[in-house]
Amino acid sequence: MSVYTIRRYILFAVSLFVNSLGIAFITKALLGTSPITSVTYVLSMFTPLTMGVWTIILNLLFVVLELPLMSRAELKSDYRMFLLQIPVSLCFGTFIDISMSLLFWLNPGQYMLQILCLLVGCVILAMGITLEVKANAAMMSGEYFVRVISRRFRKEFGYVKLGFDITLLCIACLLSLIFMSGIYGVREGTVVAALLVGPIVHFVTPWYRFLDKWIDGDKSAVAAKIRSSNNIVVTIAREYGSGGHILGEMIARKLGIKFYDREFISMAARESGMDEQYIRKNEQSIPSFWLKCLFNGNGSVERSLSSDDVLFVAESKIIQEIAERESCVIIGRCADFVLNDYPNVIKVFCYSDMSSEVSRCISEYGIDADNAETEIRRINRNRITHYEYYTGMKWGEPHHYNLMINTGSIDLKTACQLIVDVYNNRRKKA
Repeated sequence: MSVYTIRRYILFAVSLFVNSLGIAFITKALLGTSPITSVTYVLSMFTPLTMGVWTIILNLLFVVLELPLMSRAELKSDYRMFLLQIPVSLCFGTFIDISMSLLFWLNPGQYMLQILCLLVGCVILAMGITLEVKANAAMMSGEYFVRVISRRFRKEFGYVKLGFDITLLCIACLLSLIFMSGIYGVREGTVVAALLVGPIVHFVTPWYRFLDKWIDGDKSAVAAKIRSSNNIVVTIAREYGSGGHILGEMIARKLGIKFYDREFISMAARESGMDEQYIRKNEQSIPSFWLKCLFNGNGSVERSLSSDDVLFVAESKIIQEIAERESCVIIGRCADFVLNDYPNVIKVFCYSDMSSEVSRCISEYGIDADNAETEIRRINRNRITHYEYYTGMKWGEPHHYNLMINTGSIDLKTACQLIVDVYNNRRKKA
């Protein structure tokens, strides 16, 4: 076992304690607990067992229920992760009881103090989940159980997770009604926690990048190989109708290098095993930023992949392989972010005024004049959502790019020559 693997396990253990502390804060607010602990909290209210003990029991029950849903091949290939659920469950339940004991003094009486306690708990829980995702060393039983169900019935992880949380809440309410003649432990705080934790995880994640080197040192050789390459890559992000695709083709022709845009569809299909038609229809679009945050709030891209996550990971891998192999022009696909640590990248953003974009859409893309502006806004909105969700950065922010080109006031031929000149100057220095 490498030192980096050990560090991952240490980080994961820390994340379990931070998670438990966040849950304890939320529970102490007395406004209802988080969905994942709703059943165990209600059980602890009318039995002599603590919430931590019930957490251990419920999580071990999930482990048992997973077995009939997994094939022998799946269990064999994922045996280590499956068995790790047992010590993780024991630790998590113990940490919850410890955290509840540490917060014995916290008894907010006023409603505003309860709200404050709830919000603090949500932030702490989000920080713990982010650490858990960063460590990527093991999985909580609840998350693993959801993954098993999603694989068994071939359903999106996010939707199964949402159904799982709702089921737990319903069971908690039912237990509360049967044994305490009322609904306790499930209140407005439960809804707040369900809505806030996922988005907070998304916004907190970029701040944890300082841990990458500490836990991924064994990847340094690959990174060094990429950095030592003399290949120069031009990435072009663009507003719809700004002519970024045409500009990319012009640059590639003039420089005699490869051009990558629609080629990614077939390449990503081979890499991910996804249908080309699905990729062509859904590439670089997320229907709801908030919904995506909610779905992935308790999972990681590497472990709990939705279809658009699979596509993003596949295309990112292809982009890195291309950059290592050859100089080229790449259109979109968050390539400026994927190659963020790659030294020889010329990052371009193309934009234009609406009238110029509408004119180009009508004359070159064949879009009806009445629908052109609506289509431009729709596609740009999808690109913004996709980029900002996966990168955590603002799409079109000038500080992220080397060149911002207004193709409404600068013709494509001039823009092409400008980028070619920058490329040639970079080549001389390489």
